[in-house]
Amino acid sequence: MEDYRIDDFSPHLFWDVDKNNLDLQQHAAFLIERIVKYGKIEDWHLIKKVYGIKKISEVALQIRSLDPVTHAFLALACDIDRKKFRCYSEAQSNPTLWNS
Repeated sequence: MEDYRIDDFSPHLFWDVDKNNLDLQQHAAFLIERIVKYGKIEDWHLIKKVYGIKKISEVALQIRSLDPVTHAFLALACDIDRKKFRCYSEAQSNPTLWNS
C-alpha cells in the first residue's frame, strides 16, 4: 500500500485548519466529509484509495447535511439508498419554510 499524506489533497480543503495537525487515520471522518463536500474529483479518487468505499460509506451515512448533488453522487458511488443517509432523514424532519 502506498503512503499517502495530507499534502496529496487539494490545499483549498484546509483553509480553516492547520493541515500539519491532521492525521489520515485519526481524522478520517473529518477528511472524508470535507472531501466529499468540497473536494475535486481527484480528491475523491484519492480518498477511495486511502479509505475504500466501505469506510467512505460509513462516514457518508452519518453526515448531517449534504447538498442534493453530493447526496445523489454518494448514494450512487457507494450503492446506498438515498433514504438511508442521515442528511435525508434530518432534512425530512426539518422542512424549510417557503421552499427556500
